[in-house]
Amino acid sequence: MEVTQAPSRTELVKRATDLVPLLRKHASWSEENRRLHDEVVDAMAEAGFFKMRVPTRYGGYESDTRTQAEVTAELARGDGSVGWTMSVWTIPGWMVGMFPDEVQDEVHSTPDVRVCGTLSPSAMAAPKEGGLVVNGQWGFISGAQHSHWQEIIAMAPTPDGAGLWPVMALVPMSDLEIVDDWYTSGMRGSGSVTTVARDVFVPQERVLPLPAILQNQYASVLNADLPMYRTTLLGVAAASSVGTVVGLARAAREVFFERLPGRKITYTEYESQRDAPITHLRVAEAVMKIDQAEFHAHRVTGLVDDKGLTGEPLTLEERARSRADVGAVCQLGKEAVDIFNMASGGSSVYNTVPIQRIARDAQVVNMHALMLPETNYELYGRVLCGLEPNSPYI
Repeated sequence: MEVTQAPSRTELVKRATDLVPLLRKHASWSEENRRLHDEVVDAMAEAGFFKMRVPTRYGGYESDTRTQAEVTAELARGDGSVGWTMSVWTIPGWMVGMFPDEVQDEVHSTPDVRVCGTLSPSAMAAPKEGGLVVNGQWGFISGAQHSHWQEIIAMAPTPDGAGLWPVMALVPMSDLEIVDDWYTSGMRGSGSVTTVARDVFVPQERVLPLPAILQNQYASVLNADLPMYRTTLLGVAAASSVGTVVGLARAAREVFFERLPGRKITYTEYESQRDAPITHLRVAEAVMKIDQAEFHAHRVTGLVDDKGLTGEPLTLEERARSRADVGAVCQLGKEAVDIFNMASGGSSVYNTVPIQRIARDAQVVNMHALMLPETNYELYGRVLCGLEPNSPYI
């Protein structure tokens, strides 16, 4: 097995920055074709981004979530769909490390392996000698067309046969059907299609009970002492999700100021939008919201990374606050994008002007069930009030 010297956070972020022109070049193509451009995926592989959350024994970098989030933010600054898909790939890719070491060997035998996935148990699994047979489908599978494996969730009989429980499994993409149904208002380039399993057999070694995973009971021996695996699935998922919205907000700021010189405010006496007090008030408000979003992104990634280093478990309040931090990033980032979007004028509605795509992408991210601000705030508030959480996804 190959062990590599991991690039620094600074170097990986620089590589992402260097890709921004390429991402912007292909953003319209990706949106029109509802998938990432092959040249973009190849460039991401060349930059080493698919190695960030992979153990060093497989040639990975074992990057922390702060690094992942900052890289994702830069990619999203170029194209929100690229940033989102990158963040999604890193979460199931990290989850591979929960499985037995021999399963990891199989998955990582593919260079720059990409694993898509879900946390929704929208399939059924029936016992068969040596494993399970799975039937069902999963929606919103970002990056499926460019993935090698999918992490799936299905309902299966409990060991005593008295009921059902969710299990997590790894399935080669070649075993699944792809339904090309990703016709959406935003995040079109992410290719978040539906995948279908029809009598797919999954060997038992590639199946884990989700309740055990949510309690940090992982099956890997070799990963047990790695900092990035001494923490919770939902904590990692939360910390891995914030970069896209931060990047979209930065992109909105950038493209707004690029168009500002020479723009007038139609039907007013302002020959330059730059001179109008309303512009000063609104852009200051938007930039302050980006600063606040960055604070919450840094706090949630810092918490998960620090806990991984010390091995201390996240408290219930910290778990709930992680979800709230994600909600805050989404809300503040979208509010900043909306300000820049509304201040961009009627000419910005043309497809050739990036702000309209940025606004639609930010809207779609905010609607994700695990990122919806109101849901995450409610969960945090319940815990702060001494009540039990009303979701197992914490």
